[in-house]
Amino acid sequence: MNAKEYLEILHIAERLKDTARHCTTTNKRTESVAEHSWRVALMAFLLKDEFADLDVNRVIAMCLIHDLGECFTGDIPTFDKTESDRITEDKLLLEWVHSLPNELSVRMQSLYQEMSAQQTMESKLLKALDKLEALIQHNESPIDTWSENEVILNQTYAFDTVQFSDWLTQLRNEILSDTMNKLQQTN
Repeated sequence: MNAKEYLEILHIAERLKDTARHCTTTNKRTESVAEHSWRVALMAFLLKDEFADLDVNRVIAMCLIHDLGECFTGDIPTFDKTESDRITEDKLLLEWVHSLPNELSVRMQSLYQEMSAQQTMESKLLKALDKLEALIQHNESPIDTWSENEVILNQTYAFDTVQFSDWLTQLRNEILSDTMNKLQQTN
């Protein structure tokens, strides 16, 4: 890849800095998709010892690219995203990935296929961390920023996604404990 191609990729990815998510930060600022992706990658990095048998660098790569489709469609919360939305996002993302320099395109296609298939432990870890990060962010944001369905989601979401790992199940339970404490303090 030459320097111009490299810059063009970064210019597309920069869109995620301005792509708002439905979550807010502790100070009620709307979170960007880039911030979410960064923290999901940080979460994977911090788990290298807990998941020593996995290729954590591959997981981090997945974390960094998992929401690049939102450069083209914006963020649609999981509870609002339709199958049609997913198809559109995947189509636009794959068109862009296919336009990239060949080696990079092949590498990214491989990662996206792995994430989609959900057959490897690495892809399962990425999916779990992606969902858990959203729950953690909700717990960090003021309760008055939550929608009614998020109160229920923070109590029920992602338990099925973490079942493959005792450690992640413990983390999900800790997140639930934080949620219940937050809800109790507001009543």
